[in-house]
Amino acid sequence: MAYKNFKVDVDGDGIALVTWNMPDRSMNVFSADVMTELSKIVDEVSADAKIKGVVVTSGKDTFSGGADLTMLETMGDTFKKLIKDKGEEEANKFLFEQSSAMSRTYRKLETSGKPWVAAVNGTAMGGAFELALACHHRVVSDNPKLRLGLPEVKVGLFPGAGGTQRVPRIVPTQDALQMLFRGEALKADKAKTMKLIDQIVPQDKLVETAKAWIKAGGKGVQPWDVDGFKLPGGPVFSKGGMMVFPPANAIYRRETYDNYPAAKAILQCVYDGLQLPMDLALKVESRWFAHILKSKEAAAMIRSLFISMQELNKGARRPEGVPASNIKKVAILGAGFMGAGVAYVTADAGIEVVLVDRDQASADKGKAHVESVIDGRIKKGRATAADKEKLLARVKATANYDDIKDVDLVVEAVFEDRKVKAEVIAKVDAVIGKDATFGSNTSTLPITSLADMSKDKKRFVGIHFFSPVEKMMLVEIIKGKETGDKAVAVALDYVRAIKKTPIVVEDSRGFYTSRVVGTYIREGHMMLTEGVPAAMVENVGRMAGMPVGPLSLNDEVAVDLAWKILKATKADLGASVIDERQEALLEEMVEKRGRYGRKNGKGFYDYPEKGPKKLWQGIYEIVGEPRPAETYNVEELKQRFLVIQALETARCVEEGVITDVREGDVGSILGFGFAPFTGGTLSYIDFMGVKNFVALCERLAGKQGPRFAPNALLKEMAAKNETFYGRFAPKKNEKAAA
Repeated sequence: MAYKNFKVDVDGDGIALVTWNMPDRSMNVFSADVMTELSKIVDEVSADAKIKGVVVTSGKDTFSGGADLTMLETMGDTFKKLIKDKGEEEANKFLFEQSSAMSRTYRKLETSGKPWVAAVNGTAMGGAFELALACHHRVVSDNPKLRLGLPEVKVGLFPGAGGTQRVPRIVPTQDALQMLFRGEALKADKAKTMKLIDQIVPQDKLVETAKAWIKAGGKGVQPWDVDGFKLPGGPVFSKGGMMVFPPANAIYRRETYDNYPAAKAILQCVYDGLQLPMDLALKVESRWFAHILKSKEAAAMIRSLFISMQELNKGARRPEGVPASNIKKVAILGAGFMGAGVAYVTADAGIEVVLVDRDQASADKGKAHVESVIDGRIKKGRATAADKEKLLARVKATANYDDIKDVDLVVEAVFEDRKVKAEVIAKVDAVIGKDATFGSNTSTLPITSLADMSKDKKRFVGIHFFSPVEKMMLVEIIKGKETGDKAVAVALDYVRAIKKTPIVVEDSRGFYTSRVVGTYIREGHMMLTEGVPAAMVENVGRMAGMPVGPLSLNDEVAVDLAWKILKATKADLGASVIDERQEALLEEMVEKRGRYGRKNGKGFYDYPEKGPKKLWQGIYEIVGEPRPAETYNVEELKQRFLVIQALETARCVEEGVITDVREGDVGSILGFGFAPFTGGTLSYIDFMGVKNFVALCERLAGKQGPRFAPNALLKEMAAKNETFYGRFAPKKNEKAAA
């Protein structure tokens, strides 16, 4: 039988080679038609007495990235429609049957009686790795870029095709839970040590080795299907089991604050499944998977962290009609921590870098930081000495502006001071070519006003990186009033080249990310002045889903910077936009106490040379003694942190700063860590319901003041029962690069 996505060849030894090679994709993914074909192939080879065994491999450079999650989103839409048309019972039946199809196919494969070998020639993630786990033997290539893993928890799901059952039947329960909770990708040697794979061989020996295992008598039966099988971690109700599950539950609560249903489902699936025969265990897993698919958390995370992010990474916001840019050489002005970080990621992408600072010593210091980053990767086994040599050869440290005359792009990352930036812009304009693009890495200064210092405003664009650059995945591109499409396109092409996710926003004070995260920090300040204990402020921030508490975050970005921004805002917009309590707190911290944050070892925390940071108890000399924690409503405090950020994002939409809802959500998660389980600031509103959100804002405004008052756009949307993804549905850019 001929297949669209697979090719089946049977050799003279009766071994079928199933090669997965989707004709219309650069990478194999699981779609509805792939699953249908794979199921038919399993039936076909099982029924053919001439076939003694099967090897499944890929015809592409990688094995598979896993499931096409747009398929799950479509499944969710059908489920909602069935509820309306045929009722909840029929809708639930549909969802279970559809979502468990992959699991049933894999079980059919592993119980077919014929040996299946996975010959994994490149990365295998999610459902692809679950396919390999269902096979009776696993051989992978020695490709250093190969990765294996089950990352579903990162998008609000969990491995629902046997992953939660096969992994803890191969490795000890504790290790299995850690792998499933983290969703991290494993290198081949680590996977082999864990016994998740059996052999690592050269690429050209992959299929040959897989077939040899079958010819040598490899059996088509899994260990867990043999009488007398013992779990590697011991039974659930044993001394070993009791040393795993109670602590695992505590760790789950500590790390997630019960915000992630999929993580809880992983724990439940493993706990229940290890007490059951495999067939029943898989059914338990499938029921939980269908349940999680119905959750708003899964829907929100799939949309923002997979579909929207993928679209943005592929150029959904790139101006149409602008030819692709060929960025070969980039000048980075300012070799400090930020500039050096930009230099590293640029050189790591294979682009030549000219790193410029006021003198040679400062430039050399920046290059030394680049070297320290690659050294850290080498120590972790993520890079080699050869990689280091090539990377450093791409970075030229200099104080001579003549060295940048032939660059394609300039990224200015000097001190956040208009005079300093003006001097640098003038020096750059004097030497670069007319076709070069100028990008300013500023987090607060409006791009339009900086562009006024340039002789060509059309080529001037904001390129806002986040610290530390090598770790943070978002880059915020800011359009000034006169920024041209070419400058935006070049910035987007550059961000794509360095493998980061871009969002495009319009110019405004604080742009989008800095503006919104400032409300989170401010709310922490407000709570302190109200008498909420500092530790409670921090803990509630994390309970709400933020990566760190607002006081810790303020220390990281610098308390004195927050003070400078507040003073500048007051000078430009007037005292009415400033909260006097926050002003008094920051003035005391910075001007009178000299507490600037982590950078000088004292902020809201103290940072001893040895040992962990500790909350500064002297804060109560400024804000007064705290009230007992039990006098506060924890749920309301959590809401304040999330609502104030979502509300400010809605204001950004109303003002035209955010013009694409995908960027509002993706930017909020990647840029400042807004609770990922919500899908982002705008999804947080949509899944709550705009009408409910407006009512919540009004209640908080009544208690806390006008900063929580809903804006006109939200009130209008509430009256019309609209959503952000309905009213502002993203436009699909059909010409986006694939």
